[in-house]
Amino acid sequence: MTTTARAKTRVLIVESVTELAQLWQRHLERQGMVVSRAAGQIGAIEHLSSIDTDIIIQDLVIEEGSALAIADYANYKQPDARVIFVTNTTFFSDGSIFAHSANARAFVQSNTPPEDLAAMVAHYGSEERPN
Repeated sequence: MTTTARAKTRVLIVESVTELAQLWQRHLERQGMVVSRAAGQIGAIEHLSSIDTDIIIQDLVIEEGSALAIADYANYKQPDARVIFVTNTTFFSDGSIFAHSANARAFVQSNTPPEDLAAMVAHYGSEERPN
């Protein structure tokens, strides 16, 4: 299969701050990606239970539930889904998030320019998947 024949990258944004999630969503959709959003753990788990997802943009600090529980569930239910963690805190600033989440690919600040975040999603979304 050529890269042009490949399906669009499917992204789930898990972010409690609606305005931030919408900003990221707009940038990703402009890149031709299919984007869904969830505000917390319940919505994210429902999504991951039924919809194939390539990339999860996951805020470490969400209002409802646990970000690491979502990443863990994704690793079980959709092992090819990769996670880009975002945060506005210093939690895991030592890089230890990669020891806690097998599907973590990046760890960035919430104020990362949305075009940079979109570039990371495009990069990790283009990774080869096992057949």
